[in-house]
Formats: sequence, structure tokens, C-alpha cells
Amino acid sequence: MQKKFFDEFPQKAKPFLKWAGGKTQLLNELSSRLPKKIIESRIIKRYVEPFVGSGALFFQLKNEFKINKSYLFDINRELIIGWKVIQNNHSDLINNLYDLEKSYLRKPEEERKEFYYKIRTLYNEQMHNFNYSQYNKDWIERATHLIFLNKTCFNGLFRQNIKGEFNVPFGRYTNPKICNEKYIKAASSALDDTEIFCNNFNSSARYIDEKSFVYFDPPYRPISKTSYFTSYSKNVFSDIEQEKLANFFIKMHKKGAFLMLSNSDPKNKDPEDVFFDELYKDFYIERVEAKRFINCDASKRGSIKELIIRNYKV
Repeated sequence: MQKKFFDEFPQKAKPFLKWAGGKTQLLNELSSRLPKKIIESRIIKRYVEPFVGSGALFFQLKNEFKINKSYLFDINRELIIGWKVIQNNHSDLINNLYDLEKSYLRKPEEERKEFYYKIRTLYNEQMHNFNYSQYNKDWIERATHLIFLNKTCFNGLFRQNIKGEFNVPFGRYTNPKICNEKYIKAASSALDDTEIFCNNFNSSARYIDEKSFVYFDPPYRPISKTSYFTSYSKNVFSDIEQEKLANFFIKMHKKGAFLMLSNSDPKNKDPEDVFFDELYKDFYIERVEAKRFINCDASKRGSIKELIIRNYKV
């Protein structure tokens, strides 16, 4: 009876991938800075996220607010395949992941390692002749392999080399949860009334108006020569791109949209670095505590400052 009682509560949606730069650990800071109108009405008429990544804030908002319409963008085509399969064929995805999980967990470690690299090689080879432009059943298998690799690779990351190949080594996890059926179903439900695009941030402009709340989570500017947050994709987001984004932010501000943006704080490394302070000097800039989880050296993970930039008061 107790189990049935707890099952009556719907599963809250959460990211289906671990993603470098994911915002799970910053959610409280972001949520506390939403526009007053949204907090009071509990309604977001139009939500736009030009760099969706793992979608941590999107899922959090879907759990807590009524969002009438969402528009999600990312330039990473592998990631978008995962999003669209969860939206359109989550049951097939769950079945595939369950079969993979069952096969993987019954193997001893060395066979798991061999199996992992077999899937990784297949995934990378398939890329060269894959139809990324039109949704089809092959997307389901590719999304399956994407999630499998993410759940079983070292440190649970998605990283590509300059050729666009997935290059994270094998991770030695005793009992990885490859098929999380409840989370996938919840994520699929959260994608009702949502449009998903594989495109850059500029493409989101046509969906942004005065009724929109827009959250920008671009690839973070590296705070040192060795902390390249941008190295987790073949697409490098340079200072020139950061400047283009700031100009886009200003244009969307003029449309009357509510805008929030997060990024690294260069002052963690150089107190004289005012790169973002200058770019967003006409807006509200706050520095908040955050945890760094993606460094492979555990001793270098810890508390740092990150920026939250808004065009509205809270």
C-alpha cells in the first residue's frame, strides 16, 4: 500500500544526460531571480532557451510553473537527437536502453570495457553517413547510444574532438543506471508544447517577444588556460562569439523580453578582467557561489564565482 501511495506522485522531470556546464547546482540561484511577474502568476507565457544543453533550468521551470509554449535550441546535433527522440519516441528509447543495460550489467568489467569501446566506435563511424536533417527510426538507436555512452563513460561527460567524434574513455562504474524509465517519461511529458531546433542562438530571435522569458547558458568563457569549458564540443565559443551574444542580448532587450544569462566570472583568476562587466555594463550583474564538478582532478573542484546577468530588477 505504501509503494502505491508514493507512486501516485508524478516523477519530476530532470536532465536525461550529464552535461559539462549543466546548471543543476545553480538552480536555486537562478530560480530566485526570476521576474516578479512570473513568480506571482506561476505562468510563463513563452520560454526560450538558445543554448539548452541538458535543460536543467527548463525542467525545473516545467515542474514548478505553467509554461504555455517553449522553444529550445542547441547547435550540438547529437544532443538535439536525444531531445527529439525523448519527445517523439520515448517508449522505444526506454526499451532499447533496458536491453543495453541488461546486457552490459551481466558482463565482467573487462567485457564491459570491450563492449563500451565497441559502442563508441560504432557511434563515431555512424556519424559520417548519418541523416541528421530528417527525423527517422535511426535517430532512436543513436539516442540510445548517446545515453549509454554518457552513463558509462569516465566522469559521465559528453565530449567531442575536433572531428566531432565522442572521445571520452571507459568509466569503471559498478552499477550504472543506464535506463532511468521514470526520468525519461517525465522528460517526455515536459516536452509537450515545446519546439526543438538544432541551430545557433541567432535563430531564436524570431520566437522572442515582449511575452518571453529567455535564459542564455552559452559555453562558458575559460577562466584559465587549462579550464576550457568550451572543449566539450567541436564548436568553439570564442570571445568574438561572446561579444556577438552580448549584442544579441541587447537586441532582445529592446524587444521587451525578460532576459537572464549565466557565465563564468573571469575575476576568479584575474581581478582586473572586466570582460563581461564591460559587455553587459547596462544590465544587472551578480556574482554567486557555484561548484566546479567537471575537472578530472578532484582536488581542483570546489567553490568559484559565476555570473548571473539580467535585464530586469528582482
